[in-house]
Order: sequence, then C-alpha cells, then structure tokens
Amino acid sequence: MEWQTILAIAAGLAAVALLVICVAVAYVLIPVKKNLDHVAKTLNGLEGQIQGITRESTDLLHKANRLTEDLQSKSEKLNSVVDAVQGIGNSVQNLNSSVDRVTNSITHNISQNEEQISQVVQWSNVALEIADKWQKRQQRQNSFEAKYAKEADSGR
Repeated sequence: MEWQTILAIAAGLAAVALLVICVAVAYVLIPVKKNLDHVAKTLNGLEGQIQGITRESTDLLHKANRLTEDLQSKSEKLNSVVDAVQGIGNSVQNLNSSVDRVTNSITHNISQNEEQISQVVQWSNVALEIADKWQKRQQRQNSFEAKYAKEADSGR
C-alpha cells in the first residue's frame, strides 16, 4: 500500500470521525439549547416579577417615609401636649404644697391659741346665756306691762 492510499484512508477515517464528533456534539447541543431557551424564558419572567417587586418596594418605601413624617409631626405636636400636662402637674403640686402650708399654719396657730380659743368659747357661752336671760326678762316685763295695761283699761 502506498502512502497515498494510507493517507486517503486516514483522511476518510478522520472525516468520518469528524462527522461522528459533529453529530455527537449536535446531539448534545440541541437539548442544551432547549434548556438554555427555557432558562432564558424563566429569567425573562423573573425579570418582570423583579420589576413588579421593585415597584411595589418603592411604593412601600414612599408610604413608609410618609408615615414616618406623619408620626414625627404628630410626635412633635404630642410633645407640646406633654409639656402642657407637665405644667398642669407642676401647678397642682404647687397648689398641694400651698394647701399643706396653710393647713400646717392653721393647725399650728390653733394649737398655740388653744387656751385663748377655749376662753373665747366660754365667754361666748356666757354672753349667750346673758342674752337669753335678758330676752326672757324683756318678755316677762312686756307681758307684765301688757297685763297691767289691760287691767287699767278695764278698770276705767
């Protein structure tokens, strides 16, 4: 056999081997292409869903920011109410302190002047008894004068 024949057979075998390799690669690449097409469709669907989620997340973020601003403004308004209530509490505490001081002062003055108060009560009781006796005496005198005047009128 000659070199040319051997080269022709080798070239033919190489061509057949190359053809087999191409068919095998095509046989493998066709399902891979189908899988890649399916992955591409899935990714397109995911991209749409991600865009929707991004829009919703953006909307939620804006709403959260508005809510935060609203809460902050209400909190500032509430701070003035808390300050006012604190002022009222301080005023009530001052009033209680004043009432306590006045009560303590009155109690102290009463305890210091207890004997004098007792004497005033006794003298007022005596004055009331004298006034009652005076009124009874006036009534007796008026009834005596009325009786005497009747007898004087009937005797004429």
